[in-house]
Amino acid sequence: MSKLRFHASLVLLIGAVAALYTLPARAAEDANATPVSEDQLIRVLESAADPAEKAMTCKRLVVYGTGQAVPALAALLPDKELSSWARLPLEAIPGPAADAALREALGKLEGRLLVGVINSIGVRRDGQAVDSLAPRLTDADLEVATAAAVALGRIGNAAATTVLEQALTSAPAAVRGAVAEGCVYCAEQLLAAGDGAAAASLYDKVRTTAEIPPTRILEATRGAIVARGADGLPLLVEQLESADRALFGIGLSTARELPGSDVTATLVAELQKVAPERQPLLLLALADRGDAAALPAVLEAAKSGPAVTRIAALGVVPRLGDAACIGTLLEIAAADDAEVAQAAREALQALPGDNVDAELVTRLSQAEGKARLALIAAAEQRRIVAAVPALLTAIDDASADVRTAALAALGATVTANDLPVLITRVVKTPYPNEAADAKQALLTACVRMPDREACANLLIGAMHQAPSTAQVAIIEVLGAMGGPQALGALAAAAKEGNTDLKETSSRLLGEWMTTDAGPVLLDVAKSVSEQKYKIRALRGYLRIAKQIELRPETRVEMCQKALPVCQRDEERTLVLQVLELNPIAPALPLAVSLLERPSLKDEAGRVAVVIAEKVIDADKAAVAQAMQQVVAAGGTPEVVDRAKALAEQAKR
Repeated sequence: MSKLRFHASLVLLIGAVAALYTLPARAAEDANATPVSEDQLIRVLESAADPAEKAMTCKRLVVYGTGQAVPALAALLPDKELSSWARLPLEAIPGPAADAALREALGKLEGRLLVGVINSIGVRRDGQAVDSLAPRLTDADLEVATAAAVALGRIGNAAATTVLEQALTSAPAAVRGAVAEGCVYCAEQLLAAGDGAAAASLYDKVRTTAEIPPTRILEATRGAIVARGADGLPLLVEQLESADRALFGIGLSTARELPGSDVTATLVAELQKVAPERQPLLLLALADRGDAAALPAVLEAAKSGPAVTRIAALGVVPRLGDAACIGTLLEIAAADDAEVAQAAREALQALPGDNVDAELVTRLSQAEGKARLALIAAAEQRRIVAAVPALLTAIDDASADVRTAALAALGATVTANDLPVLITRVVKTPYPNEAADAKQALLTACVRMPDREACANLLIGAMHQAPSTAQVAIIEVLGAMGGPQALGALAAAAKEGNTDLKETSSRLLGEWMTTDAGPVLLDVAKSVSEQKYKIRALRGYLRIAKQIELRPETRVEMCQKALPVCQRDEERTLVLQVLELNPIAPALPLAVSLLERPSLKDEAGRVAVVIAEKVIDADKAAVAQAMQQVVAAGGTPEVVDRAKALAEQAKR
């Protein structure tokens, strides 16, 4: 089946499934409503009911209709508004009556109504309609002729096949594409019935006939190969060697469908013949077939040749290969071409198999140079815990590249038992230039530890003996980890640490994403003397009040606690923003309290009015008093007018 027809069939299938799901619902609706018989539905069709009601009745007859409803439905076929609705149940009702009604309509209709009836005959695959449809292939109306050709193909019996096969060369050029489509349908039915030879013959006629659209030729070519089975390989090769890109593409897609080692061998042989730009596509076809017999050829393609082919082959290796490929991949990982080497490393990282990790670990202790780097990277990406001993040795390698890679790999693999090694590396690194790498490895390890609180305790304990720069690094790791222990450590550092610690910890606290940081931030804002850190902590506190999900009462309570600590109108403005977003009664006096600040008077008045409009029914006395204060404070004319109106409303 062609991709176009496959997608069309898929759409029809989805629609059918959707209909099946709606039928029980509709049946349930009917069960709850007054029961309706088929006779009643037929009477609706025969009555003067409006078209919409008749259309819905037709839909119900798809489910409940029998041959008894056919005459009433057939009477609607000439109706431009209802013809398509009537055809739905006629397509679904079993029995010869519906077939006869549709055949009879062929001689009475024209134009799009006739096209619709022909389509319905095709849906029902009415073999008795072949003689009536055959003359329509030369109809002056192109849409009618096209519909007839496709309908004959869907019928697909011997008579329809003969008609279409003869019309393939005699039909008008404008209709020949539809005739070819019908022939393809017939061939598919022949193949499904087990007559591969007849199917192949019909496919061949389609693909070799002149003036056939390319899409139909591609469909027929694919069918001709499949219908021949093992004997279709020469035709497959012909497509793979064709200069026509579309034929080459149909060869690739068909190769994915065909089973058997002979097909794999054919594709492998073609890999050596096709142009370099086509080799990656052929390699992908081999990968999709999943036949490991192609692996030697894939590995050979990965070793040499154009870079694009090598990279494609390396991408295929994990889909077909196993641990036996490791040696070859390590050799390629040392290639001068950086992209090829990277592709080899990625293949190592993705290679499947239960024994791959063990083989990588064994080789890691013996490898050198680029191979060692590739193995370390594989250990990191595959998270091979068994590689930890070798990685612990590698962090003291003479090569800085190896040390850096090993640290990164330890971050992804180390367990809690070996975590102190990374902590020590941060506290007292023998390679100062690698301090950032050590910190990143420690951070990566800590955030994946199952017991983060125990991990945090280890880090906090190490801080006491660490130099200032290491303390800052540990604080950053604790900030990334989160949790109560880390939060407490950051709070202590923000209040009592040196300048670097205060800078880092206050920044991290300001970014904390859980509500338990709120009290800590408020305490820091109250405790520290440096204005910079006080402001940072207070703004972090108000960010939690504004952004993190909390009850409105809690948000307003946080604002109440923040106001006495605020020393700048910038932070008081943040308080007003939180109050506006949480317009409950306790928020009103807080907003009013800021009217006394000249630079905030207008904004405070506006927010107070917004809150008052929300809470006036709950506490009119408080609203009246607050609005009087807003009016007295002045402000923008709009705010003052709204405040006066609210004050009057509160007195009623």
